[in-house]
Amino acid sequence: MESIRELLEQIEDQTLTPRATRSAGAARVHPDEPSELRTEFQRDRDRIIHTKSFRRLMHKTQVFIAPQGDHYRTRLTHTLEVTQIARTIGRALRLNEDLIEAIGMGHDLGHTPFGHAGERALADVFSGFRHNEQSLRVVEFLENDGRGLNLTEPVMNGILRHSKGRSSIMHAHKLNPDTLEGEVLKLSDGIAYMNHDLDDAIRAGIVTEADIPAKVQDVLGRRHSERINTLVTDVVLTSDVINPDGHIDMSADVRQAADVLRDFLYERVYEPINELPETLQKQDIVRTHFAWFVKHPEDMPTQYQRNPHDEPIERRVADYVASMTDRFAIELYQSLHTPLELR
Repeated sequence: MESIRELLEQIEDQTLTPRATRSAGAARVHPDEPSELRTEFQRDRDRIIHTKSFRRLMHKTQVFIAPQGDHYRTRLTHTLEVTQIARTIGRALRLNEDLIEAIGMGHDLGHTPFGHAGERALADVFSGFRHNEQSLRVVEFLENDGRGLNLTEPVMNGILRHSKGRSSIMHAHKLNPDTLEGEVLKLSDGIAYMNHDLDDAIRAGIVTEADIPAKVQDVLGRRHSERINTLVTDVVLTSDVINPDGHIDMSADVRQAADVLRDFLYERVYEPINELPETLQKQDIVRTHFAWFVKHPEDMPTQYQRNPHDEPIERRVADYVASMTDRFAIELYQSLHTPLELR
């Protein structure tokens, strides 16, 4: 009798577009016995969401550090919003939703405490640090007591190549993931963060609806849900998943409006937040932790002291500092560097 997994693989062949990525035969570094119930990409998703790194995302900053209120996004809610948007696009284009979901759940596992401010601070003292590369390192080497998760290659590729930095909402195709599903996740990351960061900035009183550029309101919409719907619908209608050289794409007018929104967020939200004394203080916490543990590696947890790959101490300290939640980083800083009488 055929297993449920084999039936699911047959359904993929029957329903997905020809260029969609099939789960059957997805390669792992270390071959695993297949599941009777789940496809390979379903197994990857499940491995990711059961990790400690995934659970820590709920206590890591998206944009606003320790905001006064219960409704601001965290790195975990960002992950869920990205994945939901990507699955909507993937389903409409008849791509592999399980692969999209696995990439989405894992794409930010390597993010530092205090969001991108923390990432920049860690890069100051550990040159070249990037959260997408750290996310890959988490699933390859750090999780599961140093054994990694042994994920499939398409999932690891999508995790590594999801990040654009401050580039246009669209990007050079040579930097794209190897799968259409990875491309969907990469573009959905931008759609999600621009819209939810704007929503949070309005909630925080940094900007108002009236401040949003006219190009954004005229093309994308005047409400949060309308802007997301415009962007998602445009991607579905514009993307080419049929031709061998086709990509996940946006129309020119919508892309231009999205870029205007991105530039508005950098000018009015991200750059001002980066200059706040509180942000600079949190960056100093990251740099101070790095310097301390380079000199005192014995103070790190055992898993970060182990060195199976013969790596320099700075590499292992970066792993430890990047793993910290906002709350843990602050409390550890206070315990290490604040006199007892002032705690």
